[in-house]
Amino acid sequence: MTNPTPKLRSLKEAAGLVPDGARIAFGGFAVYQKPMGFVRELVRQGRKSLTVVGSAQSYDVDLLAAGGCISHVETSYVGLEKHGLARHYRRAVENGDLKVVDYPEMVSWDRFRASQEGLAFWPVPFLGGNDIVKYNDAIKPFACPISGRPMHAVPAADPDIVVIHALAADERGNVVFPARRLLPQSNDVLMGRSAGKVIVTVEKLVSNAFIRRHSRLVELPSYKVTAVVELPYGAHPTPALGAYHADEKHYGEYVAASETPEGTAAYLKKFVHLTGGNDAYLETVGAAQLARLKDMDSLL
Repeated sequence: MTNPTPKLRSLKEAAGLVPDGARIAFGGFAVYQKPMGFVRELVRQGRKSLTVVGSAQSYDVDLLAAGGCISHVETSYVGLEKHGLARHYRRAVENGDLKVVDYPEMVSWDRFRASQEGLAFWPVPFLGGNDIVKYNDAIKPFACPISGRPMHAVPAADPDIVVIHALAADERGNVVFPARRLLPQSNDVLMGRSAGKVIVTVEKLVSNAFIRRHSRLVELPSYKVTAVVELPYGAHPTPALGAYHADEKHYGEYVAASETPEGTAAYLKKFVHLTGGNDAYLETVGAAQLARLKDMDSLL
């Protein structure tokens, strides 16, 4: 028996698997555990005309909007929670550069469930009288063939590519998830099972022997994963469960920069358009600041 082919890639190589015009989904949820290192690389490479399909978005979509990388968004929310509006995204929508298709939050999850099960749509019983249906003609009414009850068919998410950030994986693409996890990690598992091409950035590479010892923690096995990238602090400035907290200082700098085109350009120059990629980004943020974010509670 031959050994499985290693799926380890550099960040640049993995981002190169995303073509212009792709339909892409990013793991995490809202402002939690977003694959931001990968997002920065897409901006760095100048990707164009992407469609982002998701459940709740934040810095991922906003930064892609700042870089001019996206043309369509299908989700329930794009914002920075307590830090307010996603200003780059909002400006792009107001200027007509970005088309938005709204779905309720739970229905957004259901769309990935449909893709996971290989279904063209997911039946939803609670959208009657909702303006989401009025303005989203992709949602189709139908009568339940069993009960006759009015329902709506919500189209599957059907992402071409899913990108998530996880704690660990081996070079074969077996991805480890915490046994005790929160909604963002559950979202990652669902999304990872909904697409034919899955790219995973991880805090740390582990051996296959480690994977065998902890096989119960592997929710995405190697056959579901296309590429693995070792990317420490790959979710920064968003938090990663069991690794580090959100970087509130960086959030403040990002939000302040987004107020003006000049501030945005300065932010992109300082933190995104770096020849050294993620390593250069972490050096710019600073080792002392990153050390302050370490989640020591997970060690206790």
